[in-house]
Amino acid sequence: MTVTAKRGTKQVAKSAAAPPKAQGAQSTRAVSPGGDLQAQFAAAAAAAKSTKQRPDNATMLKLYSYYKQATEGDVQGARPGGFDFVGGAKHDAWTKLKGTTRDDAMSAYVKQVERLNRD
Repeated sequence: MTVTAKRGTKQVAKSAAAPPKAQGAQSTRAVSPGGDLQAQFAAAAAAAKSTKQRPDNATMLKLYSYYKQATEGDVQGARPGGFDFVGGAKHDAWTKLKGTTRDDAMSAYVKQVERLNRD
């Protein structure tokens, strides 16, 4: 199955069967001892949708950038135009994580969601 998404004026096709690409070396560090990082990440992604309170914008950008780094790797493409303030902020947050491994981004995402659900 192939999913086609538009980015700006370009169309990007992604295969649902192919695993997401990650840049850099993979880390073997997990968030909690004996836990499966993939399962924790999936659970955190589901838990992020039902937090007690809506996180502030800075926290939302962190969550976005960690999620994108974990699922797609380093940012690609040009920064959105000057009047796309939200798109520019998202691109900048994701760019700050350039070079972060997939596992490290997953761990940071899980920890951030745990902090949100604790408060």
